[in-house]
Amino acid sequence: MDLLNRINDFLTGQLGEFGPLIVVGVLGMFMILLTVPLLLNQPEDPLKKLKRDSETANKPKSKKEQLRQRGGNKKLERFATFLEPQDAEELSAMQLKLRQAGYQSKDAVRFFHFAQFALGILGLFAGFLYVMNLGGNSALSSQQLVMYVIGPGAVGYLLPKYWVTRRVEERKEAIAGGFPDALDMMLVCVEAGQSLDQSIVRVAKELHGSCAALADEFEIVAYEMKAGKDKDRVLRDMATRCGVQDVASFVTVMIQSATFGTSIAEALRVYAGEMRDKRVMRAEEAANKLPTKMTLATMMLTVPPLLIILVGPSVNGILNLGNMSN
Repeated sequence: MDLLNRINDFLTGQLGEFGPLIVVGVLGMFMILLTVPLLLNQPEDPLKKLKRDSETANKPKSKKEQLRQRGGNKKLERFATFLEPQDAEELSAMQLKLRQAGYQSKDAVRFFHFAQFALGILGLFAGFLYVMNLGGNSALSSQQLVMYVIGPGAVGYLLPKYWVTRRVEERKEAIAGGFPDALDMMLVCVEAGQSLDQSIVRVAKELHGSCAALADEFEIVAYEMKAGKDKDRVLRDMATRCGVQDVASFVTVMIQSATFGTSIAEALRVYAGEMRDKRVMRAEEAANKLPTKMTLATMMLTVPPLLIILVGPSVNGILNLGNMSN
């Protein structure tokens, strides 16, 4: 007990009132960071692997297991229950959001949750280091301690979500900007005698330089059509992955044109003209918003120097008169 009391007094004298708590937290973080690589590198038992393979071969896959998409990263697959949502609807929504951000990998959901976990742990560790190095000499309240330690961890945990959200918005803007050009190229290909499938393949090759995101979506459509998937289902899946209203409207037009037997070229010509007009309207809208956005910056950068130039001499003269009268 004397040894523990000495250690407690030493930590309290060096790190303040919360010294023992800080040391215990740092040791816990160190143990977690040391355990995670060991768990990832731990070899799987051959008997368990053989038993699992035999069971999965004989057992029909459920919808939830098919959604998991086995065959990905084996190391991350061991922690699938920890790195993936257990609800099938939540998992499907997370996969859709990551695909809208451009992450098409099978392990995208696992990498996303692993990034949240790792950055959260690093943020907590950075908070502990900050409290030890900078806040140890000063008396910190419990509220400040929680803010300095939990705050960086929360920021690290939410950073991947913010990154994915930004990527989704940027990708949607890129697809909406390049879609009118894609429709024009598709119209040229269809009027030259190519089918819709061939025109999609051609447009996917030509769009890589100007709009890589839309080119990737057209490539996925081309591969799924070659694999024998229903064309209506393929086009609807493309509209869902893109998340852009213009693409969804285009898919609806193509499906209705194929259903009622009307000319695809005529439908493309009308819709491409509408998309060009819509792009011009977007450009005009952005141009009309620009003066409003510049007003505040102009006032902040122009009015204060102007006031200094106009009022400065008068203020200086008043101050000089006051000094002369004194």
